[in-house]
Amino acid sequence: MSGRLTNAWLFIFLAVAFASGWLAFELSGQPARAVLLLHAAAGVGIVLLVPWKSVVARRGLTRRRGMRWASIVLAIGIATSIVFGVLHSAGRPSVGYLTAIDFHVGAAVCVIPFLVWHLLARPIRLRATDLSRRNFLRGGLLAAAAALGVALLPSARRAATGSFQAPYPVATQWMFDSTPELDGDSWRLAVAGTDWKYADLSGYTDRVSAVIDCTGGWYSEQVWEGVLLERLLPTGRAGSSVNVRSITGYSRRFPIEDAGRLLLATRVAGGALDAGHGYPVRLVVPGQRGFAWVKWVVSIEIDDAPWWWQPPFPLQ
Repeated sequence: MSGRLTNAWLFIFLAVAFASGWLAFELSGQPARAVLLLHAAAGVGIVLLVPWKSVVARRGLTRRRGMRWASIVLAIGIATSIVFGVLHSAGRPSVGYLTAIDFHVGAAVCVIPFLVWHLLARPIRLRATDLSRRNFLRGGLLAAAAALGVALLPSARRAATGSFQAPYPVATQWMFDSTPELDGDSWRLAVAGTDWKYADLSGYTDRVSAVIDCTGGWYSEQVWEGVLLERLLPTGRAGSSVNVRSITGYSRRFPIEDAGRLLLATRVAGGALDAGHGYPVRLVVPGQRGFAWVKWVVSIEIDDAPWWWQPPFPLQ
């Protein structure tokens, strides 16, 4: 395979891997499984291209080019991401304090600027001869081999999203949030102009059995207890969505029609929440990934913005 075709296929597999990986963060259930299989096939395709890409790389190292180190960083980042992706798939979810998924995703995010630079500095210029029938057949065989290679990957027992089961929710935070220590006596929850005390909310006993599936690579099914959001909203309310905000500034928006299934939890598995799990109150959102389950909730606002008027992944 020519160097041009090798680089073109490598870019295609990288694009599919990035897109499917981020999409899988948003999805749950069987749709997530299908996307993750595509994600894994893209990773296998990248590995299959290593023999051809190594020839291209050796030729490139013999030439005098600036920013050669950036290409080396790009290669190391991609290799790191693939290695930790395989470790997670094989049932090694944790590597010290961080998870294998943290390393897998972190390495992939870090190489994005280097990949963009590589495409701009050394663009792929295909020739008419590269689009021959023989090369199309080669490309089809490569894609088929990548798909079949997924079956050979080590695979531990996991949920459809790829997460491992945890007996109790792990006290993780989104991105760089730290765990606040809140005083339940002075804490207040503002809901559409009304303030609620912790003592008021802890008296409710609405229960929801729900699975929290974290993008950190774990899931846990628990019985959560608290008050359904619908009970706290004013009657005759007008608006399209509710915006649930944490004391950290983190927030997520939901359709106002979902208020009857959104739970403001004060307890989990029969015990009170602790600080790491969102004390005094956290949101429980059945059927959605963990980053929708806002912790340390301090305000809930009704407005006319649609629920989708937010990044698919929170940027706070």
